Amino acid sequence: MRLPSEQLASHLKREIQPLYTVFGNEPLLALEASDRIRAKARAEGYTEREVLTVDSGFKWNQLALAGNSQSLFASRKLLELRIPTGKPGKEGGEALQSYCAALPPDTVTLVYVPELDWRAQKAAWFGTLERSGVAVEAKAVLRKALPQWIAGRLEAQQQQADAATLEFIADRVEGNLMAAHQEVQKLALLFPAGAINFDQVRESVLDVARYDVFNLGEIMLEGDPLRLARVLDGLQGEGTAAPLVLWSLTEEIRAIGKILTGVNSGKPASLMLREARIWGPSHQSAMQSNLRRFTLAQVTEALRHAAVIDRIAKGLLRGDVWNELLQLALRFARNNPGTVRAQPKRRTAPAAFAEHPALF
Repeated sequence: MRLPSEQLASHLKREIQPLYTVFGNEPLLALEASDRIRAKARAEGYTEREVLTVDSGFKWNQLALAGNSQSLFASRKLLELRIPTGKPGKEGGEALQSYCAALPPDTVTLVYVPELDWRAQKAAWFGTLERSGVAVEAKAVLRKALPQWIAGRLEAQQQQADAATLEFIADRVEGNLMAAHQEVQKLALLFPAGAINFDQVRESVLDVARYDVFNLGEIMLEGDPLRLARVLDGLQGEGTAAPLVLWSLTEEIRAIGKILTGVNSGKPASLMLREARIWGPSHQSAMQSNLRRFTLAQVTEALRHAAVIDRIAKGLLRGDVWNELLQLALRFARNNPGTVRAQPKRRTAPAAFAEHPALF
């Protein structure tokens, strides 16, 4: 059984299972899920704890030995198996499947693995863990869900904030959930229970947002001009290379063009999403929701603009490359579809290059 991390608390109120596997790409939620399982196990009398870490010198027969051994001083045990690489290998996979086939009595087993890609999640060893117990997935909190997540954390410490204040906090902590947790906890130390206002938050919450350049295409699809500006400014401040940012934007623009071409010719959108390599439910949803805002002419002009930015980044043309990147992204903003032009004066790209954007 697979369970989102946010549903684990209600599950543990009802029961505790003999096997839990915690995995996912959000370390804070994975840590909290593991702590909840440990606390429930202690409350149920699993007082002995043994931790195994799969490193270069680990012997997989240790898992079976640990499962079969019982302390003289405790009748119930919590056995933790940590696989930091997320790759148990052939021997480890077989050992895990054998272990799940005969789970030891009076033992709660907690397996921790980091983020797993779709291939790893289809591996036989992971499938066995999921079928034999509860697989708790610690997914990253998306930006659109972040205000509600913050509201829930505030409520847990008897505080509330209005929607505008929650959005402000979300902007300050986006992409850095561990720091977001710390900033929310800080509000509990600074202010009493009850409503906290915008001015209090503005003076207290640090800007700890972190941005992933590989999510930039999805952010561009959503088309919020202020968020686009904030994310690009954050990437620049973090020292992200401008060519990498350009690549991320251009890949998304090409995907838009490919999907539009296919859909206009009568092909189903689901097929074109796969052909354009748009993976992940949130990315696919953003593409489908916003695709009708775009045109092929808009895509063509954007690719020509990207070609110019490429030459600026290489020093072949003069201009502010980060301003140009912002102007490129803003071509797909909700309130400015394809009409934005870059502001700095620059020489025009060679006509032959502009006429063949696919060469970029």
